Amino acid sequence: MKRRWKSLFLALIWVMLAVGTSILIILTQPLAPTPAQETSKQNQPQQTAVVPAPNEKASPEPALSPEQIARQQKFIEADKLYLAGDYAAAEKLYRELKQPFAKASQTPQAKGAIADLAQLSPAGKVYWREAEAGIASKMQTRTLVALQLLTEQYPEFIPGQIKYAEVLKEYGDKKKALEILERATTLYPNQADLIKTRVATLAESKKWMEASLAARQFAILNPNDPQAPEFTKLANKHLKRYKSHIRSEIRGNTIANIITGVLGYAVTGSLIGPFSALDSTIMLLQGEEAVGEAVAKQAKKQLSVVKDEALSAYVNEIGQKLAKVAGRDEFKYEFFVIPYEELNAFALPGGKIFINAGVIAKTNSEAELAGLLGHELSHVVLSHGFQLVTQGNLIGNLTQYLPLGGTIGQLFALSYSRDMERQADTLGTRLIVASNYAADALRNLMVTLDKQRKNAPPSWLSSHPGGDERVRYLEEMIITNNYNRYTYEGVARHIEMQAKAKQVLKDKKERADKKRRDR
Repeated sequence: MKRRWKSLFLALIWVMLAVGTSILIILTQPLAPTPAQETSKQNQPQQTAVVPAPNEKASPEPALSPEQIARQQKFIEADKLYLAGDYAAAEKLYRELKQPFAKASQTPQAKGAIADLAQLSPAGKVYWREAEAGIASKMQTRTLVALQLLTEQYPEFIPGQIKYAEVLKEYGDKKKALEILERATTLYPNQADLIKTRVATLAESKKWMEASLAARQFAILNPNDPQAPEFTKLANKHLKRYKSHIRSEIRGNTIANIITGVLGYAVTGSLIGPFSALDSTIMLLQGEEAVGEAVAKQAKKQLSVVKDEALSAYVNEIGQKLAKVAGRDEFKYEFFVIPYEELNAFALPGGKIFINAGVIAKTNSEAELAGLLGHELSHVVLSHGFQLVTQGNLIGNLTQYLPLGGTIGQLFALSYSRDMERQADTLGTRLIVASNYAADALRNLMVTLDKQRKNAPPSWLSSHPGGDERVRYLEEMIITNNYNRYTYEGVARHIEMQAKAKQVLKDKKERADKKRRDR
């Protein structure tokens, strides 16, 4: 039997080589692109340019106005009060410096959660009785209408949210159940029974990574809750299931990957084809960290990591602080600064994050920098990049990461879905809140980016959804969850690091100019 499979496999390789030879002959003939090819090319996502063109010159930054300098000094004073433990005085200054959100008056704060039916209003009790009667009589419409009205008008009643999700699942609408639970857990992230229901529903929907992270986040952010150890066990259980699922998917694609490599050899005549296919599969089987390590090694060579120790230590300190509450302690987190002026960053699977020196130069505070790092870190802990690699065409996706398959610049424009971006914004904001930074830091970064863009958006926005919508939902999340905007910003130290980042960029530009003159 083994000999028969071996013969079939060899025959398949020879067929592919023959086909590849024919393709090679065809490919040597110049062909005009077809209309379909042109359309396909137009529909492909644009890649962010990492390295500026040789003749591109950075526009000089305008000097700060006296009003801006005074505002900076007031933030510095507030930060000093905060670090000295005088939180009330610090908050007073922060409030003077920050305007209310435009939608603040339109977005009500979440009411305190209640679990006892006796605490529910008379109207709420009517909805609950109607729902119970509908369940007893197996009347779907009566049950769902009552629970919908109950959760919309009394979202603070946690048993109502749980019951609504359970009934939706019973009637086969897991997607709607997850939507209800996502909204409810955003309002009440510290309600153990609610989180447990969401974790179970995610697991039932085979969303094991999301289930693991939801459980781990609760355990990390609520260490004194008696159920915290149980949530940690749940997190580990679902993480194990996710890894097992990924390994199964990758093994199932191994033969396809090898065939892809053989075809690549037939067409290009290069051994990189089959070797990269096989190596890619092995690397994926080793897990997220192996992918991140391999690509980071190449990226560091191509992108000339900044050697300034103080600058690197600054970014690493902020990143590690956020990573501690991120919920994936199996990764080795590393943060690198690279000498490019665009406001840009990218994250690799397994915890390798690269940010441009321009991020430090153009953000207004340590908190804003933490907001960007929190967003990128969230892509890591939510395994967004690794999911992209392991879904669909494995080799096609992996070459987006590997320099062998394209330019390293493609790393800046991974095709995260809209849901992935929103998840990264949500978790990123929670990370900075848990790390005692101002809750509006990521929101403020979005405002900073909008102000800085002139004819074209900053690089980071070109590969991420931006605009008013993003600012709006971040504001709503901060208000509804009562997150603290009036806390540490970290302006003084950031100004010091800004000077170092600008010097790094200046030195690089001078070296490039000298190199061009010497040609």
